[in-house]
Amino acid sequence: MKNNTVRDVVVEILLSIEKNQAYSNLLLNKMIEKNNLSGKDVALLTEIVYGTIQRRDAIDYFLEPFLTKKKKIEQWVIVLLRMSVYQMVYLDRIPERAILFEAVEIAKKRGHKGIASMVNGVLRSIQREGIPSFDQITDPIKRLALETSHPHWLVKRWSEQFGFEEAKKICEVNLQPPEQTARVNGSKITVDDAIKMLEEEGIAASKGVISQDAIKIIKGNVAHSKTFKQGFITIQDESSMLVARSLGVELGDQVLDSCAAPGGKTTHIAELLQNTGSVISLDLHDHKINLIKTQISRLGLENVTTRALDSRKASDVFEKESFDKILVDAPCSGLGVIRRKPDIKYTKRYEDVKSLQATQLSILQAVAPLLKKGGALVYSTCTIDQDENNHVVAEFLRLNKEFEINSKLDELLPEKVRPLVKTGMLQILPHHFGTDGFFIASLRKQV
Repeated sequence: MKNNTVRDVVVEILLSIEKNQAYSNLLLNKMIEKNNLSGKDVALLTEIVYGTIQRRDAIDYFLEPFLTKKKKIEQWVIVLLRMSVYQMVYLDRIPERAILFEAVEIAKKRGHKGIASMVNGVLRSIQREGIPSFDQITDPIKRLALETSHPHWLVKRWSEQFGFEEAKKICEVNLQPPEQTARVNGSKITVDDAIKMLEEEGIAASKGVISQDAIKIIKGNVAHSKTFKQGFITIQDESSMLVARSLGVELGDQVLDSCAAPGGKTTHIAELLQNTGSVISLDLHDHKINLIKTQISRLGLENVTTRALDSRKASDVFEKESFDKILVDAPCSGLGVIRRKPDIKYTKRYEDVKSLQATQLSILQAVAPLLKKGGALVYSTCTIDQDENNHVVAEFLRLNKEFEINSKLDELLPEKVRPLVKTGMLQILPHHFGTDGFFIASLRKQV
């Protein structure tokens, strides 16, 4: 497929995200399959799509002086200009004449000569005059928000919660492409052997940075490998791999995973149990339960039972004190995975954080009676917002005096993350190790 058609697909994807709030990662995979793209074209498509989304607000700031009557310009033209400016400003290896030529060709195809002329004029003006500087913005939070394309409310919030310098590091790392990592199925194979298996398939991998179960993919598509299909590995972020470890499961344990889809943590727990004991895996929707079942089957696990159930109603189904360990990997704002899903930062609002907080607490309250005395309850999220993390845990402990913080969480986790464990809680920020941002709290039910 020629490169100009790749850019046609980019415009289509970006437009769909704008109009239909479609998720970039799902839409990208769908369009790659539909257009039967080659490996080289997939790399270019992915880079331009994610880059344009990640830098959207900065690009709009660059475009603003060059656009008159912006409200009258059709959305696809704005998307085309954004995509072109992204390449001009942030991608060194593509000649500007090629970017301009292809933008004009797409404008002719989708519109008419007048639109093509306008697109050409705007891009040539930018080429001639250069882009406006961020230095003219004196408010540091406003400048950081625009420069890194994060909503002002979010940058302000992170600055209040972590300090301005940490907020700056979070925003900057969110502009980088995520690492591809996989979890090795320790019940079948060692990390070293998994790396060798992948090498035999032409995929370069190395040991992970923080998790003893992790490998980092340096080159190649692991999702299409035999090593993956035969259940030796599972695609998962490294920080997410720490959750199952934090439960401290022992052979024969009865474990409840109350919000389990798509099954990464459920299957990890089952692997750590070495096919002993039992993992009961709940999720609200049947189609999500099917995702978990697919993982279980691929990995050859026999100690997992799935059930479509709202975990807030778990006490209607299960006896009190029937589980040794319970995991609540709660629904959350996902503000720790912006590198992976950059469109999240534009769609989330502060109100979402507050409403999720109520849901998270209600799930914890519902499953707490099901835990045996002396058992562990782990609460985790892939967000970095304190309202969804520390504050939820504090409120749960206030309401449930029989629970206490597990002061030995650090002993269950890899050495590299132990310094980040504070009073039985771990908060990984995205720039700490280049992983997803993640929160884990370990609670113990008193005997």
